[in-house]
Amino acid sequence: MPGDATLPPPDVVVFDLDGVLVDSFAVMREAFHTAYAEVVGDGPAPFTEYSRHLGRYFPDIMRIMGLPPELEEPFVRESYRLAHRVTLFPGVADLLDELRRRGLRLAVATGKSGPRARSLLNTLGVLDRFAYVIGSDEIARPKPAPDIVRRALHLLDAAPDRALMVGDAVTDLASAHGAGVTAVAALWGETNEAELLAAYPDVVVRRPAELLELCPARLPFTDALAD
Repeated sequence: MPGDATLPPPDVVVFDLDGVLVDSFAVMREAFHTAYAEVVGDGPAPFTEYSRHLGRYFPDIMRIMGLPPELEEPFVRESYRLAHRVTLFPGVADLLDELRRRGLRLAVATGKSGPRARSLLNTLGVLDRFAYVIGSDEIARPKPAPDIVRRALHLLDAAPDRALMVGDAVTDLASAHGAGVTAVAALWGETNEAELLAAYPDVVVRRPAELLELCPARLPFTDALAD
């Protein structure tokens, strides 16, 4: 159960992208292996270590891992090439539609670049569900800093205590806590549950539909879609 009856009903929900809205893990793995082989050469690509840093901006992960920043170009190229293999998690499309029907405004705050995130969501047919999609290249300090969540709140004209941030990585929760919003841990993707729970989420959800328990209806359907 997600449950915290003391939480005020939110006006907005900010989502991470990979591992929360979209199942992109296999594509990321393939893109990373290809990029590593092109730039570094022979030897096993350290994808397991890379995956521990998911949620961060790709250049930041390269810096942390001591890998060449030149990996970004082939990684992004392959990610675009393989984008047709990325899928929405089951229940996500219905969740987004129901949240909007209830009058909530939605945004994405992702470790991806903004153009790549918007392209992927457009390919999946759900870009129009979001008022804003913000990438890590569009703010001063990417996650775990709070800047990207604060930017979403500013654009949505929302107070922190009336917002949820839904993420599957420790960096997502840290960004949410830093911005003063309710940090929701999503456990339906490829995430390390123990590490995520140790980051003190305010709420834990194991299926997309459970998020609806935190989001009562606010406006009639027609008003919610009139932006």
